[in-house]
Amino acid sequence: MESYARMIRSLVGTQCIFVPGVRALIINDEGEVLLQQRSDTGCWGLPGGCVELGETALEALRREVLEETGLTVVSAEPMALYSGPQQRFTYPGGDEVQCFAVAFIVRQWKGRPCPDGNEGTQVSFWPRTRLPHNLVPVHVETLADLERYQGRFLLSGGNGQGDDE
Repeated sequence: MESYARMIRSLVGTQCIFVPGVRALIINDEGEVLLQQRSDTGCWGLPGGCVELGETALEALRREVLEETGLTVVSAEPMALYSGPQQRFTYPGGDEVQCFAVAFIVRQWKGRPCPDGNEGTQVSFWPRTRLPHNLVPVHVETLADLERYQGRFLLSGGNGQGDDE
């Protein structure tokens, strides 16, 4: 089946489209977070991607994590929802998107992380106090929210900080 985003893209070209998505905050026993180095920009970011038609957010999370890292998600906890104009970005090829993404914390998985060689060139666990400087811009807020998360679902506030009110 053709991806939903590719189908919409074929109709509208590079103009901005609204994309539902998921992000995985995969945390190891040392508290480090798994990031992948994107092959298109060289930036480090969270595994994740678009939710396809007929798929739940959790199913999309499991599919994207497996595709991008080789890991099988055993369980995941929804942490936050990110939406609004600060979630808009342009891919190197000129395609514009605005994300509406659910971030999940994943502490239980099976397998060993390895890059897919297509979307990502490397995957590596990073100490949360020493993240790389070249992060995917829309993932900066998500990683910051992980530090303040206390078990209560967060909503992106549009001011660069989560707003759980």
